[in-house]
Amino acid sequence: MDTSFEELLRSAGLRVTATRLAVLDAVSHHPHADSDTVLTAVRQALGTASVQTIYDALNTFAAHGLMNRIEPAGHPARFELRVGDNHHHMVCRACGDVQDIDCTIGQAPCLIPHTNHGYTVDEAEVTFWGRCPQCQTRTT
Repeated sequence: MDTSFEELLRSAGLRVTATRLAVLDAVSHHPHADSDTVLTAVRQALGTASVQTIYDALNTFAAHGLMNRIEPAGHPARFELRVGDNHHHMVCRACGDVQDIDCTIGQAPCLIPHTNHGYTVDEAEVTFWGRCPQCQTRTT
């Protein structure tokens, strides 16, 4: 497995396990993967893995800032390793495909609200919705 993933886990104070390494590897090869995609990839790599272990790993990584959890309305949560740059996402309304969109203005939070109600804003989350090229060519 990737030694940089081992270092990433250790730097976050997390135990290095074969399952955690396989989850990181799966998400690195399937950006914006849902938990089912991750589970399938981990089982292919390791032969076995429980659903709960995969959920636990994904949630732990998101909580420690090692992964970004994306929750487009009407679609399952997705996970990606691209963190810390406050980028945005384009989501296909038909098939649920997700693509990264660089921050539209600059560094985080890159969009500043007119009124912050006393909050310290550190991130802006924007989701662009539409139809991907493949779905545009399909008849509905």
